[in-house]
Amino acid sequence: MVKQAVRSPCCFGARLRQARERMGLPQDRLGVLIGLDEGSSSARISRYETGVHEPAFNIACKLAQVLDVDVAYFYCEDDWLANAVLRLRTLTQAQRNEFDTWCVGIESGKPCSPSLHCAVPSPEIAR
Repeated sequence: MVKQAVRSPCCFGARLRQARERMGLPQDRLGVLIGLDEGSSSARISRYETGVHEPAFNIACKLAQVLDVDVAYFYCEDDWLANAVLRLRTLTQAQRNEFDTWCVGIESGKPCSPSLHCAVPSPEIAR
């Protein structure tokens, strides 16, 4: 009996394809860059992209490194969050610290820090 492929409910494959195409890499080249055998690399990457197989986490990490994305990007089911992960990766450490401060402010009801140029006025200014 032939075992049928089970498609993963995760969007890993679609994110992988987007990242690979953004880098302009063909499937076979990507496979070789992460250490797959040249003869099977295209088929393996194709199976990951179509959801026939999902790679082990260590392979996902290699794919992320070659494609210059955070591995979390592959597992984001929400497009907004996936794009946020891509943008956050480009921030400097100082910008990350500032963003973190801003997020804490949002959670506490104080959305703007003095160093951020917020488009939304703080509650004190709006009064």
